[in-house]
Amino acid sequence: MSAFAETSLPYRQLVVFDFDHTLYDGDSGSHLVAWLAKRTWWRRALAVLAAPILLPLVAWLPTRRRGISGFLWIATVAEPRAIEALIDAYVAANAASIRARLLPKALEVLHRHRAAGDRVLVATGAPPELARAILDFVAHQDLPIVGSLGERFLGGYVTTEHCHARNKMRMIWDHGYDRIGIAYSDSVADLPLLQAAAKPVVVNPKPSRVAYFRRVLPEGTPILNWGCASRAGD
Repeated sequence: MSAFAETSLPYRQLVVFDFDHTLYDGDSGSHLVAWLAKRTWWRRALAVLAAPILLPLVAWLPTRRRGISGFLWIATVAEPRAIEALIDAYVAANAASIRARLLPKALEVLHRHRAAGDRVLVATGAPPELARAILDFVAHQDLPIVGSLGERFLGGYVTTEHCHARNKMRMIWDHGYDRIGIAYSDSVADLPLLQAAAKPVVVNPKPSRVAYFRRVLPEGTPILNWGCASRAGD
């Protein structure tokens, strides 16, 4: 039986964690795609040629899914294995570096919520299979995860549902979750998530975004650093 079995509390608050730069130091999806793309010289060359078109798409929120899909397609085109098998191969080949990127303070907070009987959900822009494989290192195999979804297209994979910004909230509701008690995230793209929570907590924000968070979130919102050296927070 899981150590985090259901408890008999009358109401268990929902606590939502972002994954990248919140539980994990970096962008896990980008790390996966970069590793996949570097496997062969022609994928690397194609990624370099496409970068002037795809990088601006990634940088702009309304087109981010298309830019990410372009890089993911380049990294997986002509690959016969399913994306789940590719993720397993990536995690196995990079286990030490991936484990080192998990943030101990973040995991301590996550564990504390689960031990207290809270319902804990990870909502991430990464594929849920990737976040789950990474969290398996720290024995959270049963943790619910909502993440970006993909499918095959012209011989490679593309992102069809990006769990990001307002669409992250839609995907959370579509999975049957109700009001959010606490939300943890680093990103201004997650403002819909933070603003929906009774208690938003900003974690590991970019230094340039701290003033913005203080302006748009309730006074007294914690802005914390959980171990990302390049990020801001108390």
